Amino acid sequence: MKKEITIEWLKAACDDLLTIKEIIDKEYLTNIVAFHSQQAIEKSFKAILEDNEIEIPKVHSLIYLYEKVKAHIEIDDEEILEQLNSLYISSRYPADFGLLPYGKPTIEDAEKFFHFAIQVFKLTCKRLKIDENKIHSQGGCP
Repeated sequence: MKKEITIEWLKAACDDLLTIKEIIDKEYLTNIVAFHSQQAIEKSFKAILEDNEIEIPKVHSLIYLYEKVKAHIEIDDEEILEQLNSLYISSRYPADFGLLPYGKPTIEDAEKFFHFAIQVFKLTCKRLKIDENKIHSQGGCP
């Protein structure tokens, strides 16, 4: 049986994915989609760290966290990690709320981030041998 804290990290990641699912079609919320995509990936990585009994650093950098989990999960597009990482950092400051170099994420960007976050979540569940459909009480994650 998996450690409860590992499951809690995945439930929190699932909550972010479910939030995105509710707002993905709203162009005025693309920056929020990007933020929750970053959060879902961060929490997925932290579930891997927890499950492997690796100390969880109090950082939000996807690049840093990915370096710590690389031995356990392989991501096929580190460029998206870098984009989400920069969006998360800038979203902390009102003047730049979730902006890419060319401005606010487009609907296409938001969809790309969402699908990538789902991919990381599913891959994490697979690597940890956890049924992703049993993570959330509302019947699973996207």
